[in-house]
Amino acid sequence: MRFLLPVALLVAASTANAAPSLIAVAKIAPDAVDLSGRHAALENGVPGDRLGGIGSALAYAGGDTFLALPDRGPNAKGWNSAVDDTSSFVPRFQTFEMKLVPAPGALPYALTPVLKATTLFYSATPLVYGTAPVPEGNGGYRFYVSGRSDAFDAAKDSGDPASARLDPEGLRLARDGKSVFVSDEYGPHIYRFDRATGRRAGVVSLPAGFTVAHPRPQGDAETDANGAGRVANKGMEGLAVTPDGARLVGVMQSPLIQDGGVKAGTVRIVVIDIASGVTKQYAYPLDQVGTPEKPKFAGISEIVAVNDHAFLVDERDSQGVGNGGVAKMKRLYLIDLDGAAEVSDVAGAEALAAKAVKKTVFLDVVSAFAAKGIAVETIPEKIEGVAFGPDVSVDGVKSHTLWLATDNDFLTQDKTTGAATPCVVMVFGFGDGDLPGYQAQTIEGK
Repeated sequence: MRFLLPVALLVAASTANAAPSLIAVAKIAPDAVDLSGRHAALENGVPGDRLGGIGSALAYAGGDTFLALPDRGPNAKGWNSAVDDTSSFVPRFQTFEMKLVPAPGALPYALTPVLKATTLFYSATPLVYGTAPVPEGNGGYRFYVSGRSDAFDAAKDSGDPASARLDPEGLRLARDGKSVFVSDEYGPHIYRFDRATGRRAGVVSLPAGFTVAHPRPQGDAETDANGAGRVANKGMEGLAVTPDGARLVGVMQSPLIQDGGVKAGTVRIVVIDIASGVTKQYAYPLDQVGTPEKPKFAGISEIVAVNDHAFLVDERDSQGVGNGGVAKMKRLYLIDLDGAAEVSDVAGAEALAAKAVKKTVFLDVVSAFAAKGIAVETIPEKIEGVAFGPDVSVDGVKSHTLWLATDNDFLTQDKTTGAATPCVVMVFGFGDGDLPGYQAQTIEGK
């Protein structure tokens, strides 16, 4: 096992800041390896067991245990543009022990993530791999999913659950504690997997209009070939489960093609009753992070349930460590779906925007770092994993915790500056008054 060392932070003199307050930060080395045993190089030369991208999603599993999810694998290194440089990386989730330990210094806690397990996703029934290499270990009992963009049946739409391609972006633990729900950008789908083995146990259906009729191995070509459905690589990015475990809440990264695609500013949230399959949809307004002359909209990376009707939505720009830029907008917004307009029958950018839910800033990560005297230049580009965690004591007062994790795209160095690109875990403390109505998720047997 490879242990992951805590980070020493250089922090300026303490300054007052409003809650939620940063209480711990840790980094995971960008060249660390996981416990899959798949060290053989992928098509692009990257080791198949690189412990990268773990902040695509983060889920709390009780005690000091968190589940962390990478996406479809390393594709930042070019090797074959015909498949968008994707590889036959087997999507998986990582189980970490993350214990907060009181420590002297500007931040009240130290954090040392320790990897405990790596679980590969697979199906017990055959999958369609297209022209992609069939991952080793396949047989009559185990068919591993693949990050390759060409692992699908071109005769079927993108919602075909027999496609081997999986781009997981959201992860939540089911109420039973024995299974996990995973949102997939390729479909989009929501899959249910056995937590212990990684075996796929079911598919949660999404409403009509989210899939594309003509899948393609190249993202731009796929979007151009379709008049409706999710934009390629901007499908169901975030996933929440209500505290009682009864409903899943998925959010798209960008608007659907029929809602204006990347040129529009309103995305869909889908609420799914797990028992009945009944769905409802709501509209969420994105921040405009461009200029009046050249509009550009932020993307959504995650959603997490505050209670059965209120949620935090992770919205961000594309700047920060990883692409040579400096983070300017990394925020978590609070929304409440109680009384919000249901938009299942609404289509089009303008009509959808008129029905959008109201949002208020709960956490501004850039401001929170600056308030602690930590250089904002150290904030990673992709803050994508969000979870509530265990309660702790800060200055003798009970504090709830909110955990954020980053996706480093499996890179070891910033593509522009050459700086190291670790996956970062950030922990914020907040009180009852900061987030009224907060309820921790019920997990049986935790």
